[in-house]
Parts: sequence; C-alpha cells; structure tokens
Amino acid sequence: MPDLLPLFLNLTGRDVVLVGGGPVATAKLRQLLAAGARVRIIAPEITPEMRDIVAGAAPPRPLVAQRPFKPADLDGAWLVVAAATSDANRQVADVAESLRIFVNAVDDPANASAFLSGVVRRDGVTLAISTSGAAPALTALLREALDAVLPRDLAAWVWQARAARSVWRRDGVPMEARKPRLLQALNALYDKEGTAETAKSAEQDTVLDRSPEGLRHPAPPVVAQGFSPAVPWLHSPEDSWL
Repeated sequence: MPDLLPLFLNLTGRDVVLVGGGPVATAKLRQLLAAGARVRIIAPEITPEMRDIVAGAAPPRPLVAQRPFKPADLDGAWLVVAAATSDANRQVADVAESLRIFVNAVDDPANASAFLSGVVRRDGVTLAISTSGAAPALTALLREALDAVLPRDLAAWVWQARAARSVWRRDGVPMEARKPRLLQALNALYDKEGTAETAKSAEQDTVLDRSPEGLRHPAPPVVAQGFSPAVPWLHSPEDSWL
C-alpha cells in the first residue's frame, strides 16, 4: 500500500452514511456524532445501545433505515463508514468508488480508501496515529504511549503558541523565523532545574485570559527572570520540527 495522506476532516453538518448496526458500528456512531456529522445508519438490525444513542442525540438526530444497503443510500454523502460483513463492505466500497466517495471499512483494509486513526486529544492538540489499517492493536499502543509522554502543562504550550502567532501575524514575522522563536518561548516556561513548578501552579490557580483572536485560553505560567531552559528533549537541535 502506498503512503497515506494524513488528513483531518470537518464533518460538521455534512452527511455521513454508516453501514452496520453492531457494536463496532455503534462505536463509530459515537465518533461521527462527536464530529458533528449528520449520520444516516443502514443496517437490518441495530444494537440497543445504538438505538439509545440515536434517541438521545441532539437534533438533527441520526436517521435509521433497518434494511440491507442499496446504492442510493450514498446519495449526497461526503463519507461512508462500512462496519458490516466483508461482503456488505465490498458492495459499499464498489458503489462508493464509482461515486468518488471515501470509505472507511472497519478492520477491512481491502475495502477501504480512508482509515480512521488512533487519536489523542489534549488541551486543543490532536495527535493521530495510523498503521494503514494493518495493525490496529499497535495503533492503540502508540496512542497510549504518546498520551503518556505529552507534557502535563500542554495547555500552557498551546496558549503560548496561539498568543505568539497573533503577534507574529501582526508584525509580519516570516514563517521561517517563527519556529525558533516558539522554541525559545516554550523553553522560557521552565526553570533551570527543568521542572515546571510555575506551570503546575498555573494549573492549581487557573485564570482565563482573552487572546487577540477572541478565544479563551488558560493564562500561561509566570516564569521568574533569570531562569534558563533545561528540558533536553525540548531545546535540543533535533527539535527543529517546532
């Protein structure tokens, strides 16, 4: 399989077809609703849990057609999630291919053209991990590992990056100059022992500030003057990706 293009989709208010009504499809329904999609469910039978989710969903509630899939079900769809049998998934994939609609076929790479990933969401940061559908258990392990190594004070990083970006855009700072400036600003959040006591204090005494973009974010920790950065994995030359 060729390398995949990592991509985040805005599904808010867009039609997504979910084929399948079992436990896996039920889990996918939760994800799609969390993303704001308008979901149409096609399945001969659905789980009681899925039925409860549909009944309790905010309008517009998912539409449920309790019957086998038919090609017309994909009319107007932006994405289709196939969580049924291999035969049903193959039928969905064939129709979707002719309509140029991407298909996420759950645990069925042969019938998929889109792959959902393991996701870590923390303080406005989203990390996605994929093994192209070939090793979902490994994806889950990597997701847990990345979640464990993310800094506890990631909210302060996000605040710092957003605030700095507003200033850079205002002052016309070129893109190539922004990464080293951000790296310096992030290192300034830590004291000379490499701890983040000021960030921990900020977690305990959270205040809110309004950024120039009109968004509310946790205020950054206050760092005493004279402290130098001492977080090797943060300020080393290898971190040029910042």
